[in-house]
Order: sequence, then structure tokens, then C-alpha cells
Amino acid sequence: MDEDLAEITLSAERLYKGKIIDLELSEVRLPNGRTARREAVRHPGGAAVLLVKDGMVLMERQFRFPYGKVIWEIPAGKLNSGEDPCSAALRELEEETGWRAKKLERLAEIYPSPGYTDEIIYIFFATEAEFSRQHPDDDEFVNCRFIDIDECIAMCENGEISDAKTLVALYKYVYDRNKKKGP
Repeated sequence: MDEDLAEITLSAERLYKGKIIDLELSEVRLPNGRTARREAVRHPGGAAVLLVKDGMVLMERQFRFPYGKVIWEIPAGKLNSGEDPCSAALRELEEETGWRAKKLERLAEIYPSPGYTDEIIYIFFATEAEFSRQHPDDDEFVNCRFIDIDECIAMCENGEISDAKTLVALYKYVYDRNKKKGP
């Protein structure tokens, strides 16, 4: 049914290879037979973790260069080559926050911006966590704290939290929690 929407790649050229992303320019055949150029940011994907303890969400504050400001978000990071998303989530949680989870369950898988990147972010819910020690990357500076889940939702509503993976994780968690309670 949707095959009539597919674009066929005729050629692809890597314009830039970076530490986090690659930039690719492709020529494609459109469903109507014409050709077009497509730019794509190639990204290995990421894993994010929502840790809730006693109604409190583990949140991070981190400066994000593309936006030029410090933002609120849940712990997350890039997948290493060939790395399982679950392993990456556990690794990032401990590195960035010092918390080690014994259990992860899948919350969602999102395409943050499908118009120009192939990045997929795998979002997990962590349980049975204990504090170990924080050991962020050398170029990573992160402040962490637990915030009441209702306050987090209020922060989403008033625009203090704008990070897509964090919004999805929080709203999905609240939706699932309310669904389990029933009408």
C-alpha cells in the first residue's frame, strides 16, 4: 500500500564524517519518476533512561551547544558502534548520574527528526536502582537531581522542559501509570 511513497536511492556521497554524526547527500528517484536531492544526518542512535524513585524523577541539567543554553533532560547518550541500546542506557545512566539500574523496561523508540536524520532514540524505564558513582566523559558536565513527577509534568507544560526524549518519556510514564490505575 505505501510502496507507492518509497524513494529509491540512486547515489550517495558522504560530505562530512564527524565524531557524532556524518552528513550525506543523496540523489533519489521519487514516486513520480523525477529525481531529487536529499540531505541526511547519519547518527548511530541513542539510549535514554527514565529513573523514578518514590515519585521522583532523576533529571539532568546540561549545557547543549546547538541551543546555546542549559536544558533539563533525562540521562541519555549515543550508542557506540554495534552496542545494544539496553547496554548503552545502563552505561549512560551510571556514567552521567552515578545511578546503576538492575532492571530496564522499554518505554518507547522515537525518531526525533525524521526529515533530516536517521537517529533513533531508545527510551527505557529503570527500576531497582542504587547509587554507585558518577563518572562522566572528560568533556561532559552534568548536574543531577530528583524532581517530583508532578513538578516535572508542570515543567513540561510551562516549557521549562522542551527536550523531545524527555517529554516522550515523562508523558508515556504518566500515561502508563494512569492506565494501570484504571477509570
